[in-house]
Amino acid sequence: KNDMNEEIVSINQILPDADGGYGEGGMITGPRSWNYGDKALVIRTWIRSVLRKMIHYKAEHCRVLKEAATTLQLALPQDIVKNNVLRFLELPSHTFDGEDKKGD
Repeated sequence: KNDMNEEIVSINQILPDADGGYGEGGMITGPRSWNYGDKALVIRTWIRSVLRKMIHYKAEHCRVLKEAATTLQLALPQDIVKNNVLRFLELPSHTFDGEDKKGD
C-alpha cells in the first residue's frame, strides 16, 4: 500500500513541472512543428512502474494463496476444501502487458 501511495505522490510532484509540449501547423496549413514535451514520457514511465508493481504484488498474492490452499488441503477433508474454499481463492483472469499469462 505504501509503495502505491508513493507512486501517486511522485507523479503528483513530477507532472506539474513537466513540459507539456506544443504543436502548430498541419497538412493543410503548412509544415508541422511539434514538441511533444516530457509529460507523455513521464506518464508512460509512471504507468509502467505502477504496472510492474501490480504484477509483482499479484504474483506474491498468488504465491501466498497457493501456500494457504496447501495448508487447508492438509488440514481439512478434501471435499470441504474443493467445494467451499478453493473457488474463493482464485483471482480474476485479467493480465497486464508484460505479465506471464499463467500468473507466475
